[in-house]
Amino acid sequence: MSTTPPSPAPTADARSGAGERGADDGALGWLRALGPRGRRAFAGAFGGYALDSYDYFTLPLSMVALAAYFRLDSGQTGLFTTVTLVVSAVGGAVAGVVADRVGRVKALMITVVTYAVFTVACGFAPTYETLLVFRALQGLGFGGEWAVGAILVAEYASARHRGRTLGAIQSSWAVGWALAAVVYTLVFSFLGDDLAWRVMFWTGALPALLVIWMRRRVHDAPEATAQRERSAQKGSFAAIFKPGRDGQPGLLRTTVFAGLLSTGVQGGYYTLATWVPTYLKSERGLSVVGTGSYLTFLISGAFLGYLTGGHLTDRLGRRRNIWLFALLSAICILAYANIPSGANTLLLVLGFPLGFCMSAIFSGFGSYLSELYPTAVRGTGQGFTYNTGRAVGAAFPTLVGFLADSWGVGGALVFGAIGYGIAALALLGLPETRGKELR
Repeated sequence: MSTTPPSPAPTADARSGAGERGADDGALGWLRALGPRGRRAFAGAFGGYALDSYDYFTLPLSMVALAAYFRLDSGQTGLFTTVTLVVSAVGGAVAGVVADRVGRVKALMITVVTYAVFTVACGFAPTYETLLVFRALQGLGFGGEWAVGAILVAEYASARHRGRTLGAIQSSWAVGWALAAVVYTLVFSFLGDDLAWRVMFWTGALPALLVIWMRRRVHDAPEATAQRERSAQKGSFAAIFKPGRDGQPGLLRTTVFAGLLSTGVQGGYYTLATWVPTYLKSERGLSVVGTGSYLTFLISGAFLGYLTGGHLTDRLGRRRNIWLFALLSAICILAYANIPSGANTLLLVLGFPLGFCMSAIFSGFGSYLSELYPTAVRGTGQGFTYNTGRAVGAAFPTLVGFLADSWGVGGALVFGAIGYGIAALALLGLPETRGKELR
């Protein structure tokens, strides 16, 4: 009998990182490390989130035409965004529970079908009130897409690459945004405004067919599925609000501070995403094509920001990455809103760093929120905190809308900077999770 001790079983890090370091190095090492099934999951989540973004931006891009068609004031148009984001909190929380109970992929399919159907319905709305209801129902699907897709991919990704992998998923938001801007430019250039905004909503269903086809080949991560099925806690709101007792840590503190973090970041982001197109057109007097060219710089910065932030969240850590870009985003908002009249070239140039910073801060969200919660309630925790942030942060665009009549859109945009301050303070109550294995 040999007296040589047996080799220890490889750790999760060795299996997913160090043991495959040669294959996983390089610019696309994170993608190779996912494996075939993980890459299919990545493709499905990437396409779904791009579609989510496309459907979301049909509204702010069409806002001026909608306001004229239904004769709305700024407060009423801002209410569209607020209703969408508030209802998305319900949809996101429910989707998280569904993902913990029946699986990530099935929950994703439900979200895609939901927001595709109601986006198309928006195009048929005969009145402002009807459109408001359809937009709210669209929010049910919109709210669940990112959280569930991020969890699906996070459970395939190694701890070493999780930040950049989820950052790449996040970059699909810029892809959908860019596609919406291109379609908007074409549709509003060739059709009258009264019909063009309806066509924009109708096109929101087309990519859903491709995403549904892709997701027929996508499966939940096997190890995460086994862990979820073994756990007695499946999709429990009570679990994520359970305080620590008798020396055992609970999740209440995590849920509260993660919700505040999400509120701050999304309050700032949705203020900009909702009102920048209107600001460029109404206060800067830019044409449809002119607005599209300015948005090209903003969206290009956003795409690179997502990818860069993904790498930095793995290098600097989750908290440092968010702190850095919260500060830079607040500075960019203040600068962007106070550019002197007539300095449109400067407005163009500043759009790039604005898009970069306000997007890079999101890159760590997918990995960070996934790492804060155990597998059994990961969908519930991430779905609830991310989408609660959407709902509470939705007050920011509405506030800007009501203040725009007296302050101007540019002046009211500064409220977005307050959101980033809230995010920075929320990090004081959350731990660093870089390198954490998902269990």
